[in-house]
Amino acid sequence: MDSKPPAKRARTKEGSGGDDDDDSSENILDPITPSVLEKSEELAAAYRDAQPYPHAMIHDFCKEGFLGEILTELKHNSKVKFKETDLFRVYQSVDLGNLQHGSELAEKMPALMKLKNAVYSPDYRAFVERITGLDPGTLTDEVDCAANCHAKGCHLLCHDDVIGTRKVSYIIYLTDPTPVWANEDGGRLELYDAIAENGDETSCVPGALPVKTILPVFNSMAYFVVKPGVSFHSVQEVFCDRPRLSIQGWYHAKESPAQLENATLSRLKSMNKGEDTEGGFEQLETSESITAGSMGECGSEHNSLSQNDRSFLGKYINAAYLTDKSMDEICKRFEEESSVQLRHFLLEEWNTKINGAFVKEDVRDKLGNNEPALDYHIGTNDKWKAVGPAHKQRFLQYESKDELVDSNAPNLNAGEYLHHLRQKVFQSAAFGRWLGWISSLGFPLGQRGRVRRFRPGLDYTVAHYGVLTTNAVLDATLCFCAGEGKQCVFDEQTNELLGSDDDAIWESGDVGGFECYIAADESGEDQGPDAEYDDEDDTKLLSVSASNNTLSLVYRDPGTMRFVKYVGSGAPSSRWDIALEYDVDVDDTDDEKNDEDDE
Repeated sequence: MDSKPPAKRARTKEGSGGDDDDDSSENILDPITPSVLEKSEELAAAYRDAQPYPHAMIHDFCKEGFLGEILTELKHNSKVKFKETDLFRVYQSVDLGNLQHGSELAEKMPALMKLKNAVYSPDYRAFVERITGLDPGTLTDEVDCAANCHAKGCHLLCHDDVIGTRKVSYIIYLTDPTPVWANEDGGRLELYDAIAENGDETSCVPGALPVKTILPVFNSMAYFVVKPGVSFHSVQEVFCDRPRLSIQGWYHAKESPAQLENATLSRLKSMNKGEDTEGGFEQLETSESITAGSMGECGSEHNSLSQNDRSFLGKYINAAYLTDKSMDEICKRFEEESSVQLRHFLLEEWNTKINGAFVKEDVRDKLGNNEPALDYHIGTNDKWKAVGPAHKQRFLQYESKDELVDSNAPNLNAGEYLHHLRQKVFQSAAFGRWLGWISSLGFPLGQRGRVRRFRPGLDYTVAHYGVLTTNAVLDATLCFCAGEGKQCVFDEQTNELLGSDDDAIWESGDVGGFECYIAADESGEDQGPDAEYDDEDDTKLLSVSASNNTLSLVYRDPGTMRFVKYVGSGAPSSRWDIALEYDVDVDDTDDEKNDEDDE
């Protein structure tokens, strides 16, 4: 695939394409088209001049018919393992680094073994050094490559490939040549600009959107030098039913590159200044003192709601969530589980307005329901801005400094409705007091957040240490998407989710869009450059499916990260939400006492 995410892999040391192979030095390069080896100067020039960073493509890489043999071998002899994390979704196949000559599997795939021996031979490594401008002898004989399959819906998000001593990344495309792979099929290699942070050219991040894409054309080889904070790239989602097969590999140097601290993997695990993507907290609006209010069993005097509060919130929020009894019940459930999802949260009149607006925009933009997302700028305008950096997140954020529009005005768009709700309701003192009651956490000290749109086939957030907070926060996310917003029921006999089709699609998780909470590694140990950033190594604490008109409340402690899984093109709509964090004053005394009692 076009650049696997960081993976732990045993590697073999093989000189001359492998000391245990049967190929002589005269014929070891036989799989490669002879004319390719004669174009070193031409390829080197194309590589140097390429933007946004040096890279190039070798077309007609292998002799005619040779890759067809490899395709047949892989289809008949290899097994695939499905893997999915916040960063990728892929079927991993044969690890050539561990495929030894004479093994049962190697005997069944002679063409694949010949190709491996050829591309890691001293002659071809010297050729790669020439076409990338590296000094002779830079590349070692370490073999590091694998066959991978990106089926429909598979993807790999933005990263720079820096792990250990990797020096040159390459991808040999095995996509079926007939019909020719087209833009509508997806699976393109996406390249990003490196943008200096605060004018510091030594510390760069990728832009929100790719600036160049490359089709995975059969029998072509893409390559580039791996460099921290420079070689940003990703694999676009595969939109078609045909598998995007490839051999992904790396050539290694003797030593790790300089400035490893700028590598995407290092930055995802950094809490240094500048890694936070959320900004500072702001106070909720102030209001008059509370009079003639009531107080819940879970609450305190700070959690009382006045009649004015109830009247104000009742213009927006389902009345079922504003009675003393229901608020106390929510509070008890929240205290037990540290999270709660409140379905049909807004009044139906608000839900109808917002749904009508976002459906119109998704139809206009031709997004969702397996429409290929071909325009990275779709949906952007003077108020909806694409937000990066791409190695951590990409979504559209609604930004407006205009006065709030009349919510009863005709033909408002989804952004205007959501912006109105965020400013008018979610930042209000009345809502703060309601939160204090139903969470028993008291009136929030501050809030921060965004109005977001996650477009199918384009948008996501990634778990990273920059989202960790020094204090506990209360996450409040009001989501809108296609569906009725009802809880689906799992039928054990049919092994299916029962509910509306759209609700079931979101709840299945197959199209992403869910918000996942995972525990950060608190060991403090240096796992080394080969540590894999994988959900198998992190503890999944909670997963919240996208659900229409549903408010998700989650208590998040300082050791917890969260991400919104990449929304696939098969999603029935965009995921629209108002996502806020509330700074809460938590008394740790009881927790410390409980810890002491447990010892």
